[in-house]
Amino acid sequence: MELLNQNDDKKRTSADSQKKEVNYWKWIAIGFVGILVFTQLFDININSRFGSGRGLQANIVQNQDSVDLEKAVLPSGGVTLPVRWGDLGKQMIEAGVIDQEKFESLYARRGGLDEDAEKLLYGTNNGKLRIDEQNSGFLLNLLWAFGLANQNGILEEGPIQDLKYGGDVSRFASTGGWSLAKGDVMNHYSKHPFIVLTTEQQNLVERVSQNIYRPCCGNSTYFPDCNHGMAMLGLLELLASQGIGEKEMYEVALQVNSYWFPDTYLTIAKYFEKRGVEWGDVNPKEILGSAYSSAQGYRQILAEVVPPQSRNSGGGCGI
Repeated sequence: MELLNQNDDKKRTSADSQKKEVNYWKWIAIGFVGILVFTQLFDININSRFGSGRGLQANIVQNQDSVDLEKAVLPSGGVTLPVRWGDLGKQMIEAGVIDQEKFESLYARRGGLDEDAEKLLYGTNNGKLRIDEQNSGFLLNLLWAFGLANQNGILEEGPIQDLKYGGDVSRFASTGGWSLAKGDVMNHYSKHPFIVLTTEQQNLVERVSQNIYRPCCGNSTYFPDCNHGMAMLGLLELLASQGIGEKEMYEVALQVNSYWFPDTYLTIAKYFEKRGVEWGDVNPKEILGSAYSSAQGYRQILAEVVPPQSRNSGGGCGI
């Protein structure tokens, strides 16, 4: 009899255990179903407490690196160039290279000319040129007009005159695209002796211009078929005429190109940064060459580096 009671107790204990185990898994299943339903009704994000700190720190470092890179390539305060503008704006207006009414009308639609711009256009005692993100497009147009109109052998005997390119200089973007002159633009092409270079200075301009490319096309400044090329030619002429040496001419050209093509040179700077080379240590002549600054060369850089967030360009290939 006692044995039977013991067996009954064991059976009841086993049944109770099984019942508890079933209830245990039933509540777990109910819990999972509840969580599933809850996540379908509400937007829940679960982040690891251990990984989030490292990710946030990495983002902060990356953002700081981008800020430092921009400061190096595009100083927020701009760059003062070692060249005096004088009264060249006034001279170009008087010669008709710049039609004052057309020019002012253009900039009226863009918010008007500020005091510094008016001084460069109408003043006679301007100091050194300064370029920044705000005035880079304006300086591009001024230097474009100057490079187009100032007498120079590159315009008269250089590759832009080669018959294999059509034999019609007026058809290029740097010539036909300048619509702010009085009369036919070709009446001003290399026609005005605003500055006259010595033989040595001319040779310097020709040598340097052949090594400065622009990422909007595949040509050097020696073939100024677009506005950036013509403007850079004008800048090189000014630099040479005021005694600036070859090494500094490349440094200035890189500073100016960086404001005209900010996305390009921030990307190139990032390319070198990944290789442990700071922007201040790069060779301007090398960077301005076809391997980096031509359209073809820049495409090779883009294949290896993700460009930074796009910025407003310092000026397109038109007015």
